Amino acid sequence: MSRYDEHAQYDRPRRRTRPRTKDRPSYDDAVVAHVLTIDRGRYTCRIGDPGDAGRLVTAMKARQLGRKGVIVGDRVRLDGDSTGTEGTLARIVEVEPRDTLLRRSADDDDPVERPLVANADQLVIVVAVANPEPRQGLIDRCLVAAYDGGLEPLLCLTKTDLADPAALLATYDPLGVDAVSTHRDGDLTPLVERLRDRTSVLVGHSGVGKSTLVNALVPGADRATGVVNVVTGRGRHTSTSAQVLRLPFGGWIVDTPGIRSFGLAHVDPANLIQAFPDLAAETADCPRGCTHTETEPDCALDDAVAAGRIDAERLTSYRRLLASREGRD
Repeated sequence: MSRYDEHAQYDRPRRRTRPRTKDRPSYDDAVVAHVLTIDRGRYTCRIGDPGDAGRLVTAMKARQLGRKGVIVGDRVRLDGDSTGTEGTLARIVEVEPRDTLLRRSADDDDPVERPLVANADQLVIVVAVANPEPRQGLIDRCLVAAYDGGLEPLLCLTKTDLADPAALLATYDPLGVDAVSTHRDGDLTPLVERLRDRTSVLVGHSGVGKSTLVNALVPGADRATGVVNVVTGRGRHTSTSAQVLRLPFGGWIVDTPGIRSFGLAHVDPANLIQAFPDLAAETADCPRGCTHTETEPDCALDDAVAAGRIDAERLTSYRRLLASREGRD
C-alpha cells in the first residue's frame, strides 16, 4: 500500500529564479560628473574639468540607489552612455561624499529635512533694502543654515538706490558677516570678486533681484525676472528650480527659487555655537545643558560680557539667531 501525503499537493511551487549573489558591479570605469539641474526625474550633469565648458549628459538615478537622494551640486558617477548625444541616457550609480550641504525643513516643527544644494562653499543671502522690505527673520534663518551646513555667508543687498542700507548692515556687523551692496545697472565688481573661483548659492525672497543678478553675471542665462506686488509687497516666483551656472570669470553660482519660509527643525542649537569660536571659548564655565539663551540664569556668556571679554552686541546677535532657530523670529 503506497503512502499518500494529502498535504503535499498544497506545497507552494519553488520559484525558478537565479540564486542571489553578493557580488555587485564595481563601476570602476564610471565617469565623475557634476549635477547642474533636475527636472522630473532627469538629471542634467556636466563632465569635464572645472575650468572648461565640459559636456552635458542627461541621466537618471539607478535603481540600486534606492531612496538615496541626488540633489543639485552633487558629484556623481555615471554608467552607460555618457557621450551626451541627443537621445542618450546615462545612469547615476553612485553619489560621492558631500563636502557641504545646505538644507532646510518645511516648518520649524517638521523634522524632515530637505536637502537643497551640495558642495557649495558660500551662501549668498540676497536681500532688497526696499520693494520688498527686508525681512530680518529670513536673513537670520539663512545664516543659521549656512553655519550648520559648513558654508560661508555673504549678505548681498540689492536696490540700494531706493533706500540707505546702513541700518541693515549695522545689524549684522557684530556677527562679522561680509556684505556687498548693489543696484540695477550698478557696478558689480565687489560682488564679482567675492564670487570668483567659488561655488556660491543664491537664496532670498521672490522679487529681491536674484534673477536680475544672475542675468548680469552670466550673459545668456536668461533667468526669468518678475515684479513685486504693490498690495502684498511680495514678489512672484520666477525661478522654478535650482540650477548651477558657470561664471565667465571663474566659479559657479546656484540660482534657487524664491523662498517664503526656511524651517530649521533639523538644526541642533548646540552646534550653532561652534560657528562663533570667540563665544564658544567662553562657554566652558556654563552649567551642563545650558542653551546660552537670554533666559539662562547662569550662562557664562553673560559673565564674559560683564568682564569685557566679548562684545555685548555680538552676544545679542548670536542669541537672535538662537531665537530664530526656535521659531521666535
